[in-house]
Amino acid sequence: MTPEDAQTIIAGTHPDPFAVLGLHESGGKLVVRAFVPGAEAIEAIDTGNGKRIADLVPVPDAPGLFEGVTRRKKRFAYHLKVSQGGNLWTADDPYRFGPVMGELDEHLIGEGAHRQLWRVLGAHVITHEGVPGTHFAVWAPNARRVSIVGDFNTWDGRRHLLRRRGQTGVWETFIPNVGEGAIYKYEVLDSGGNLQPLKADPVGFGAEHPPATGSVVREIAGYDWQDDAWMTRRQAAQRIDQPISIYEVHLGSWRRVPEEGNRPLSYVELARDLVTYVKDLGFTHIELMPISEFPFDGSWGYQPVGLFAPTIRHGTPDEFRALVEACHAENIGLLLDWVPGHFPEDPHGLVRFDGTALYEHADRREGFHPDWNTMVFNYGRAEVSNYLIANALYWLEEHHIDGLRVDAVASMLYRDYSRKDGEWIPNKDGGRENLEAIAFLQNMNIAAYGEVPGIMTVAEESTAFSGVSAPADTGGLGFGFKWNMGWMNDTLKYMSEDPVHRKYHHSKMTFGLHYAFSENFILPISHDEVVHGKGSMLDKMPGQGADKFANLRAYYGFMWGHPGKKLLFMGCEFAQGMEWNHDSSLDWHLLDVDWHRGVQALIRDLNTLYRNSPALHERDTKPEGFEWVEENNGDESVLVWLRRGAGDTPPMLVVSNFTPVERTGRRIGVPEQGRWAERLNTNAQFYGGDGRGNMGGVLSERIAASGRAQSIKVTLPPLTTLFFELESD
Repeated sequence: MTPEDAQTIIAGTHPDPFAVLGLHESGGKLVVRAFVPGAEAIEAIDTGNGKRIADLVPVPDAPGLFEGVTRRKKRFAYHLKVSQGGNLWTADDPYRFGPVMGELDEHLIGEGAHRQLWRVLGAHVITHEGVPGTHFAVWAPNARRVSIVGDFNTWDGRRHLLRRRGQTGVWETFIPNVGEGAIYKYEVLDSGGNLQPLKADPVGFGAEHPPATGSVVREIAGYDWQDDAWMTRRQAAQRIDQPISIYEVHLGSWRRVPEEGNRPLSYVELARDLVTYVKDLGFTHIELMPISEFPFDGSWGYQPVGLFAPTIRHGTPDEFRALVEACHAENIGLLLDWVPGHFPEDPHGLVRFDGTALYEHADRREGFHPDWNTMVFNYGRAEVSNYLIANALYWLEEHHIDGLRVDAVASMLYRDYSRKDGEWIPNKDGGRENLEAIAFLQNMNIAAYGEVPGIMTVAEESTAFSGVSAPADTGGLGFGFKWNMGWMNDTLKYMSEDPVHRKYHHSKMTFGLHYAFSENFILPISHDEVVHGKGSMLDKMPGQGADKFANLRAYYGFMWGHPGKKLLFMGCEFAQGMEWNHDSSLDWHLLDVDWHRGVQALIRDLNTLYRNSPALHERDTKPEGFEWVEENNGDESVLVWLRRGAGDTPPMLVVSNFTPVERTGRRIGVPEQGRWAERLNTNAQFYGGDGRGNMGGVLSERIAASGRAQSIKVTLPPLTTLFFELESD
């Protein structure tokens, strides 16, 4: 050990501390060297027999650095007995342990092709060379030095330096006797030797409660899953010909506990209360707004820092898994909002992780998102793309998540998204498409569908980009479904109009059918529609009192009868009166009011009808499943269409009247003779309406109407949607 070695060890800047500290051969003898700041004396003890092997003496002019010569000729396991200020303790020397990572892992990481990256990087509780502890590994290719800091070493970055693994850019170490619950961060010196802000683990499985920002060691291996029955049938349940009705939830504000400081529910409480509620209302899926750890509550999770950590706001990773398992026990799928589009500039996060633009672009014209003041991932870098794809697989494999809804896809697809001239850089061909992001999304979908059977992916994509839900091998992005943002915007604009003016906007309710089968669509009434001054769904409806509720009920009927899977944000199912506020609970007391309780009952029955009627879901994505009966009747603001399932399943006739005018004796053409049973009427008294309707059904007559030889004569209550199904007998 040279004097320079000694000085760089105590400064925490040695390029290879494992070559100096620990057990080494010197002059034919084995020498033990240890760095324990503050120690007064250290002995090396044989772990096997407990005998003292060497007294370590202080190295001159190197406070805290000790070394001692043993009489052993062969390597041996040892621990250190340390004395300081009259206190004695024993500790395993982290520098006596060999590497943990294998050569194959090293190769795959170097290639940017390690799809199970989380099994290698991050903090893993293991037993290494017979000693329990935690293996830490992190990617920081441009760092001069990386160390682990935490309570276990008094946050001293000189104590536990990591070993550089070749040219992969990965650093690793094993720290004995550190386990579950330990708080830690990475301390990084950049290539110039400058100390960076302490960093949370990019692949950490746990985090401290915000506003604290440390990572927490969590043991994620060995969970005893009990959801085999669901996992076996999941693939059949999530096909495009199945009923998919999604309840979107923000866990922090769905329900709170006012008696306990208005705290949000835990994962354990949600497994009981949320799952029971969703099951009762008949939704097939729950979609959670982002739960990857995030520092700022006001971001709703859309600015994540800990992509591999379920937020501690509601409990531990295993408690989150219990929520997943509770969903599956009730045959409810669980989807996660996933945010690979950007990340915040919080100094403990990914930004300039090793002192360079590592995860992001160096040029802010590519690497900065002006809408959210966030950084954009560098999808063209293989290691970054692999990091994100591995994260997707992590949630699907380790937490049995049934699907991912990818946030803000439009912002990823175009380099000029929300940017002015001069604020963006064209692609290699001079165009505006982000070719690297497109390739990333395709590869993510290929990996997800290829490696985890039965899952689904969903794109929140608001542009006319073609083939979002087309297979990647045909040039599509490879998503299973796409949110139909155009349908949502058009129909909500129509519903906001006074009924007397709706005839001038009739095409907003019909235009969506021109492209309804170009993608596998989900009809989304999401959180974005009930925030930022947009008002609640009830607020959007014209009129007062009963008319507002009638409009909303008619709209929900229209939505459930329209081609496309369904998504409804929490609170909308009972006509929440106020705009959504992430800091407070939904207004559950409104269910004491008949009108609100009636809307909730309507959603329950719409879900039941949707699930039990093949005509309403089997051909959601196929044009042969839809047929206009009356498309252009703007003067009456009446829309009539047929839905058809596969084979001989009975068709469903859907009729919407969007004026406050009752139309009696109204003839509507039908394709077949027989009795058409009124399966659902949004004007029913049970839902808060006045109960006008068709006495349970009507018989067809040989009277031509709507271009068909058969017709039925019905009463169309005001502001109502009706469902008629041809009875098989």
